[in-house]
Amino acid sequence: MKRRLLFRLPLLGVFLAFSSAPALASGGFGLIATVTIPGPKPLIGFDISWVDRSSQTYLLADRSNARVDVVDASAGVWTRAIGAGLFRGQQASNDVSGPNGVLVVHDQHEVWAGDGDSTVKVFDFETGRLKATIPTGGARRADEMAFDQKNHVLLVANDADDIPFVTFISTRHHSVLGHISFPRASNGLEQPVWDPETHLFYMSVPELDGNPHTGAIAVMDPISMTLERMFPVSDCEPAGLALGPHQHLLLGCSGDAIAAGFPAKSVIMEARTGDVLATVTQVGGSDEVWFNPGDKHYYLAANSNPGGPVLGVIDAETNTWIQNVPTFTRAHSVAANPINNHIFVPLRAGAPQCGLQKSQGCIGVYALIT
Repeated sequence: MKRRLLFRLPLLGVFLAFSSAPALASGGFGLIATVTIPGPKPLIGFDISWVDRSSQTYLLADRSNARVDVVDASAGVWTRAIGAGLFRGQQASNDVSGPNGVLVVHDQHEVWAGDGDSTVKVFDFETGRLKATIPTGGARRADEMAFDQKNHVLLVANDADDIPFVTFISTRHHSVLGHISFPRASNGLEQPVWDPETHLFYMSVPELDGNPHTGAIAVMDPISMTLERMFPVSDCEPAGLALGPHQHLLLGCSGDAIAAGFPAKSVIMEARTGDVLATVTQVGGSDEVWFNPGDKHYYLAANSNPGGPVLGVIDAETNTWIQNVPTFTRAHSVAANPINNHIFVPLRAGAPQCGLQKSQGCIGVYALIT
């Protein structure tokens, strides 16, 4: 017997095909549906995902089609594209491709996205109109982002320049406020988060001084725009970073760590002190990671997990592993809707999970099946 998830299509939406997946035993996570992404090009290159809770909107940096895809995360349908043709798209090198990082700035009703030419593009959330193109001063991509809602400051990682740096941008004025350089960062910069309790930015720094054994979590003040401290991280090369409950940070140890010969793992860290609270060994090789306050779980896009790419699930209250759900090659992006607890994982063209849309690719919708 197959379990089917029925979606209500919005009047302005596009009618798309869905496929269902066999139901798992009670209590297990599994694929419950797929969202087809219309062309013109198959979904092969993509980057960061984001869910805006207030509007239940899922955003995907779709490099194949040089745009941001917009999905109704409640109904599970693709509704429109933002910025089509305005981004660099998928180039031979990810270092100059775009879009990359993407998020929603609520108070301005805007979608922000990094591009491969070191600019950040700002769009009206409702109309998709381009409102600003902000140069960050680098030569290569503006990548992952975090937003300080208190001070209206966005941080973007310029991870691919010869000397990686971060850029602070005023979301009210669409202007660059300053930078911090990371000359010791020898393998780029990765996912940042903003902590509303400490009022600080945290960011994964995979490698320092050319030593794969040594990485860090950088802690930055958005007001003084200074590097406050670096929490050391060993044998992890952290990429994904998510803020969970109790001031805990989930570090997704990356595929580079696996390639360097380190055991697969994910790390839970105390945000105030940098103390390692737990090490989860059942899942590793992650890129983007996400905390879902709706079910208090961490989700890890572990595309380089030994044994094959998976969506990892960790209980954020107990810091214990729950399950790994098979995904597909290069499935390195994840975000969750905290209202219905659906988890969205882009699956590139060729993924068998996409069913009849296999040649086009799709977004896999995962959930706890009861």
